[in-house]
Amino acid sequence: MKKSDSPRNGNAEPHLSRRGEELQAFGTVVKMPNALTLDVCKRSVAALNRLLADTITLRDLYKKHHWQVAGPTFYPLHLMFDKHYEGQSELVDAIAERIQLLGGVSVAMAPDVAAMASIEAPPSGREPVPVQLTRLLEAHEIILKAAHKAAEATTESGDHGTNDLLVSKLIPVNEFQLWFDSQHLVDAAVEAEAEPARSAL
Repeated sequence: MKKSDSPRNGNAEPHLSRRGEELQAFGTVVKMPNALTLDVCKRSVAALNRLLADTITLRDLYKKHHWQVAGPTFYPLHLMFDKHYEGQSELVDAIAERIQLLGGVSVAMAPDVAAMASIEAPPSGREPVPVQLTRLLEAHEIILKAAHKAAEATTESGDHGTNDLLVSKLIPVNEFQLWFDSQHLVDAAVEAEAEPARSAL
């Protein structure tokens, strides 16, 4: 049989069922030539992974509410929730990449994220709009508290790259989305519409 007639046909056949040792264990940090001490990198990676777990959770909470929102405000909230989901998705990538740049390993899989997250898990079913919004506001506050704390720590440690990510991106995006969400819980407009029309005379 000629070599070209072989069933393997050179190296084109995929090699399946491979497993191997981890290249780097989660929770460890390798020293990078980034002008930061290993201890500084470890502390930043730990804080960022906690923020990453909560940001992934908030991102997914927005998508859940996008799918499950109901009622007279369905359309605007459906669109807003998806837009905020996209914003949180960008933050997820930015945080995860910063962790890797510091020599760490980013939390990634759903079970690991759930174990690390501080945000309360919602029920699987559909909830009323005010409850959905309240969950989102609480989640944003959890992230903002942790981000401010981490920003202070990175200022002291000299990790300016992580500090910039937190101060220039993570905090502003969460503050902006929190503001938009909160305005849907203001009932002043509803009360104004309920008032009887006053005579112009």
